[in-house]
Amino acid sequence: MVNLNSVLNVGELAASYRGRIEYSHLRESLSGAFCFDEEISIKIFLPRKLAVISTFLEIFSDSNGKSVARLDGELIDSENGFDTYGYSLPSRTLNCGLYFAAAVFESCNTVYFAEYESCGDIVIKQGLAAHPSLQLTVYSHRYQEPKKLFGGIIYQIFVDRFNRGGKSVVDPDDVLIDEEWDVIPEYPEYPGAPLKNNSFFGGTLWGVIDKLDYISSLGVDTIYLTPIFESPSNHRYDTADYLSVDGMLGGEEALRALIFEAEKRGMSIILDAVFNHTGSDSIYFNKYSRYDSVGAYQSEDSPYYNWYKFYNHPYSYECWWNIDILPRINPDENTLCDFFTGERGVVNKYAAMGVYGLRLDVVDELSDSFVRKVRETLNRAGESVLYGEVWEDASNKIAYGKRKEYYIGAELDGVMNYPLRRGIIDYVMNKNVSLLRYALTDIINNAPERIANLQMNLLGTHDTERILTVLSGESGEGLPSSCLQTKRISPENMDIAVARLKAAYTVIATLPGIPMVFYGDEAGLEGYSDPFNRMPYPWGRENKDIVQHYRRVGRIRRESSIYKKGAFRILCLDSDLLVFKRYDRSRTYVTAFNNSNNEVQLEFNSSVTELLSNKKGRHLTVPPWSAIIIRLTEQRGRSKEGKSI
Repeated sequence: MVNLNSVLNVGELAASYRGRIEYSHLRESLSGAFCFDEEISIKIFLPRKLAVISTFLEIFSDSNGKSVARLDGELIDSENGFDTYGYSLPSRTLNCGLYFAAAVFESCNTVYFAEYESCGDIVIKQGLAAHPSLQLTVYSHRYQEPKKLFGGIIYQIFVDRFNRGGKSVVDPDDVLIDEEWDVIPEYPEYPGAPLKNNSFFGGTLWGVIDKLDYISSLGVDTIYLTPIFESPSNHRYDTADYLSVDGMLGGEEALRALIFEAEKRGMSIILDAVFNHTGSDSIYFNKYSRYDSVGAYQSEDSPYYNWYKFYNHPYSYECWWNIDILPRINPDENTLCDFFTGERGVVNKYAAMGVYGLRLDVVDELSDSFVRKVRETLNRAGESVLYGEVWEDASNKIAYGKRKEYYIGAELDGVMNYPLRRGIIDYVMNKNVSLLRYALTDIINNAPERIANLQMNLLGTHDTERILTVLSGESGEGLPSSCLQTKRISPENMDIAVARLKAAYTVIATLPGIPMVFYGDEAGLEGYSDPFNRMPYPWGRENKDIVQHYRRVGRIRRESSIYKKGAFRILCLDSDLLVFKRYDRSRTYVTAFNNSNNEVQLEFNSSVTELLSNKKGRHLTVPPWSAIIIRLTEQRGRSKEGKSI
């Protein structure tokens, strides 16, 4: 028998073999996240030539590193050169939290351990492990699930850049752009250069109301608005007054009207919440004495002084990313926490108005306790959703030296799925499989099933280059802002960029999670990094081909409940072809993406229906750089290249 305390402190020896790990559930899922009430059941597939005679898993709590359980393996199957060992742990044995397991195998004269690689693959190494590497998440959702979102589509709107409507009241110090919406007139000379961001295109919440029918035609049932609170800038991430909707956008009257009109069409509203910094030109900081309040900058006796951290009042203070117009605040400070989450606080005010949920900006800079309080406040108002801005795997995210607890059940309902975006771009542009495989396996499997079905699957946001520009292959790296302002995709690259975009959207819209459309992506908007990715919506100049494709995909999602919570499995993933299925006991839908310059012929055992074109038959063609959605009457098929689908 091996003493695991020794195992965890002795270096590894040479790699020997490869194996697999799978997590089994009462439901059909490959997730390594288990509900508190669910038995933990794990299978490990080992090469038979290891001649294993005993094996065990030891599970360690991530919070304190202590061993909490030891599971002896049982040989349950042997085929295809592999022995399958099973490990199980009764429900409610582990508390909610993150755990890591060390797998140890003994043969007659040798000890081996499993090192997790990715995508369910493990490397079997001879010797003793340095640390446990198999991740387990135990969760228990405290709040009702946001049922409105499952199977839907989210549409992100940068309000100033979407559509004019009503009357925009412009401050005398600001600039209202009257010319056509086809260029960004204000930009930094170089990345990070100071910029006032006080030029406005005049988009309003009234303008969003005017376009609700168009938004609904895309299959959208949730609108996510970038910040709408009072602010001196066009992006409004430098909040001036959390309790006031910016008058330039139409004020609180327009927000109430938008919520009402959206609900009439079965749509909900999510607001962007920036709770870790304010603007220096705000009621709370009041650096420029714009407001009647006594701001923290003006006096140490200000009621807001303790919200901020001053090094040398008032001249030196903590800022977000050292940007002096964005002084940081501490939401854990008692009065500020109550201001955000109290009975008369910010969150409760907008929830009571009918806002369905929030997206927390830079959530990794907020404490777990504060995020839980935001979640509790939303929950008191009824069914709601709380998203967070996380760019990595949120299941095991470490921020500022602390492991976050987003997925344990009392905090987030999902995050922005940037790993999927990176994986798709690398796959399409470079034919690299690894990042996409990681996004389709580890990112999905590390999340509780409910969260996996709520992730924001995105191709672009206000923080990224426009996806059509990225997929054109025309890099803007090294070019001055004056060039990027007017640079557009060349005609010779436009067709391939459009084809790639349509295929990429088909993929993200049929994976577990919820597709999130950044306004204008569906209309063919181009643009490099901020601010050129924030061009106004091109009303009257849309790429109708892309718009119609987004509408067709939206219709399929509305008509096919399989995309709410259907099981998911990859059938093929290589540099030229991605095929996966969503299914339940009675239905199977397959997405096939041809990532090559050549046609791919798919052959099925019986007649199937391709839902984007409504073609039927046993033989389907997938054109180059395109994706199709297939409803099967039977669950098996084969491509002429011999790939089983």
